[in-house]
Amino acid sequence: MSELHLSQTDPESFLKQLHERPHQPISGWLRAPAHVHYEAFRMSDPPVQRPASRSEFQSLLERFNVPLATTELRDNFGYGVKEAENGDRLILIWQAHTEYYNYQFWHMPSPTHGAVTFGPLTFPADAVSLSPLGSMVCRLDIVLATGVLPPQDELRARLPGPVLYGSRIFNEQARVVTSFTPDEHGRERYWVSVGPPQGDRSRLKDIVDAIVRIETYYHLLLMQKPLFSAAIDQVYKFEQVHLKQREIITQHIAHADSEALQRWMNTLTQDLLKTNRMAGKLHFELSASLPYDKIVHATLASTAEQSMDSYRPISDYVVSGITGVAEGYQQLLRRIDTLRGGFEGIIAIIRTRVDLIVESQNLALLQSVDKTTKSQVILQHTVEGLSVIVIAYYLAGLAGYVFKGLYEIGWLGNANVASAIFVPIAIGLAFLITTVSKKYLHEKLVGEQPAKGINKQVE
Repeated sequence: MSELHLSQTDPESFLKQLHERPHQPISGWLRAPAHVHYEAFRMSDPPVQRPASRSEFQSLLERFNVPLATTELRDNFGYGVKEAENGDRLILIWQAHTEYYNYQFWHMPSPTHGAVTFGPLTFPADAVSLSPLGSMVCRLDIVLATGVLPPQDELRARLPGPVLYGSRIFNEQARVVTSFTPDEHGRERYWVSVGPPQGDRSRLKDIVDAIVRIETYYHLLLMQKPLFSAAIDQVYKFEQVHLKQREIITQHIAHADSEALQRWMNTLTQDLLKTNRMAGKLHFELSASLPYDKIVHATLASTAEQSMDSYRPISDYVVSGITGVAEGYQQLLRRIDTLRGGFEGIIAIIRTRVDLIVESQNLALLQSVDKTTKSQVILQHTVEGLSVIVIAYYLAGLAGYVFKGLYEIGWLGNANVASAIFVPIAIGLAFLITTVSKKYLHEKLVGEQPAKGINKQVE
C-alpha cells in the first residue's frame, strides 16, 4: 500500500507564499479597450486532470512563443504575456481550483486600432483553441470598452436574448450590461464600460474576476439540477418502500419465524446498500453547494452594485436563479441520511429479534444438556452401584473356590460358612476398589490437563 508523504515547509517560506499575490503583476499589462474570453471546465478526476491542464497551458504558451521573461507558471496558476509587432497584446491566464480550472484570454489591440467587439478571439499569429479536460461550466465573451455606455438599442443589437440586465459596479463609472443568453458560439456576452482610459488598471482585473466568479459558481450550482431532480424521484420511491416495509415488519415481527426474519434482513440490506451508494454519490456532487452559494452572494456584495435606469439589476437574475437551490440540495442530503438511518434502525431491530431467538434456542439447548447431565449422573451412580455388586460377586465366587480347596485338604472345617462370612468382606473390598480407582483416575486426568497447557505454551 502506498503511503502519502506530506512535505513540511519552513514557516518563513510558508508565510511568504501565504502573503504572495501572483495575480498582481498582471495588472501592469492591462489596458482598455480589451476583449476577454473566459472558459471554465469541471474536472471529473481533479488529481489527474489538474496537472494535465497545466501541461496544456504550458503547451499553449509554447505555441504562441510567449517569452519566458513575461511568463509565470506555478502548480495552480500561470500567465503569459505576448506582444505582437503591430502593438497588439495577448495575455493568457490559467488557474486550477479544487473542482474546476479556467482560462482567461485577454486581447488588447494596439492604441492605433482600439476598436473591440464580440466574437471569436484572434491574435495576429494564431487563434486560441483548447481541448477541454472535463465538462464545460461556462463560456464568456467580455468586452471592456472606454467611454460612456452605448445606447440601449445598440446594446440590444449586440447582446442576444429578450431582456438586458445592467448595473453599476465598484464605482460610478464602471457599468456592466449582459443578457445571460449564449450567442452562436455558446458564450454569454458582457459589455463593460470602464470609463476614461486613464482609470485604475487593477480595477479591470477586479471587474472581470467578479464577473467570471459569479458566472462560474452560478453554473456549478445549477449543473447539478438534473442529478438533483432524478435523485428526488428515487428518494421518494425508497421512502415509500421503506414505509411499507416498516409497517409490515412492525405488525408481524412478534410472531415471525427465522425464515421470515432472514428474508426481511436480506431485502433491507439490499435497500440499505442502494441508499448508501446513492448517498455517497450525492454527497460528493452536492456537498459543495452551500460554499458556492455563499461565494456568489459574497461576490455580488463586493461589487457594490447599483441599479441603472432602463435595466434590470444583474443580481436579480443571478439571485433568482439560485435562490433555494443550495438549501434544496442540503434538504435532499438530509432526507437521504434520514432514510439511511431508518433502514439501519429496522435492521437493528430485526437483528435483535434474531439474537433473542438464538438465545432462546441456546437456553433450551442448555436446559436439555442439563437434563442429560443429570440423567448421566444418575446412570453413573447406578452403574457404580452395579459394579460394586459385580465385583463383590466375583470376589465371593473366587473366595468360595479357595474355601472349598482348603476344606478338601482339611485346613477348613466348613467351606459354606466361610463363604457366607466372606460375602460382606467382598462387598467392602469391591467398594474400596471402586473408590480407589475413581480417585486414581480423577488425579491422573487433572494432572494431564495442566501438563497439556504447559506444553502448548512452550510450543
